[in-house]
Formats: sequence, C-alpha cells, structure tokens
Amino acid sequence: PWGHDATKMAEGSSVQSHGVTMLSLVEKLEDLKAGLNNDMYIDVILQSLPPSYDPFIVNFNMNGLEKSIHELINMLVQYEATTHKFEPSVLVGEASTSKAKGKGVRR
Repeated sequence: PWGHDATKMAEGSSVQSHGVTMLSLVEKLEDLKAGLNNDMYIDVILQSLPPSYDPFIVNFNMNGLEKSIHELINMLVQYEATTHKFEPSVLVGEASTSKAKGKGVRR
C-alpha cells in the first residue's frame, strides 16, 4: 500500500521520528477504511527498518511477540537508546582524556 522509498527508515535517523511517520500512515489508511490488521502493520514497520535493527527484528520474530503498533515503536525507541548509549560515552571519554593531558602539561 505504501511506496518502499517513502517508508524506509534511513540508517542513523531517529526511530521515534520514523515511528511517528509510520503511525501517521496507519491512521490515514484507517481513515480511508483501507486498514490492514495489526500483524500486517507490524510487518511493514519491521521491514522499513535499516540493517542496524536486524538483531531487534530477529529477537522480535523469534520470541513471537504480540504487540500493538505503539508498543512496537516504544520497544524500538528503547532499543535505539540502548544500542547507541556507548557512542556518547566514547565522546565523553575522549574529552576527559584530553582534559587530563591538559592538566598534566600545566604541572
């Protein structure tokens, strides 16, 4: 029902923003009385995710999770937060390392 390019999430973009877009499309289909069942929406959303979400998709499918669209999007936001949590730590670590070197030079 939707064009593939229009619904494909770009790698590195916000899954929350993508989720809002997908929910908007679902609501439009529902308004047109052309809605799909929940499982079909879930499949479309999962197929729209970039390769970095493959581990999430495998886990979701293997565990046979029955979730609403809103629950799925919340799970994706949580997954995004946990899989990207190390990037800021690395940046903080680099910044504190350079500060420590600066303190050593002053002595």
